[in-house]
Amino acid sequence: MGYTFHITRAEDRLESESNPISLEDWLTLVRQDPEMRMDGHAEAVTPDGVLRVESPGLAVWIAYSKHLVNGNMAWFDHDNGEIIVKNADDEVRGKMKEIAAQLAAKVVGDDGEVY
Repeated sequence: MGYTFHITRAEDRLESESNPISLEDWLTLVRQDPEMRMDGHAEAVTPDGVLRVESPGLAVWIAYSKHLVNGNMAWFDHDNGEIIVKNADDEVRGKMKEIAAQLAAKVVGDDGEVY
């Protein structure tokens, strides 16, 4: 499963829908950021075949230093009023903080720690 990091406007990230980041806000930010690309889907090869995930708010950070290294990509997904990223390293969390500042939000880990 992995550890998830959240960009949220809510005091408690579990209540992100109460003070949501709208899909339109997210799409506008991605369109204006030359480091981001809106894909709307992601694919990964697994032992059982290709796993495909579709989401209208699924974007990739193309300026990530590890982008495409061993198939690595930094995916950002809009979901239930927040932006989520799985297993973010320090560099990705830095980008998340930049995005959070633009959205008047904060970055929070699954355990509630604020970055």
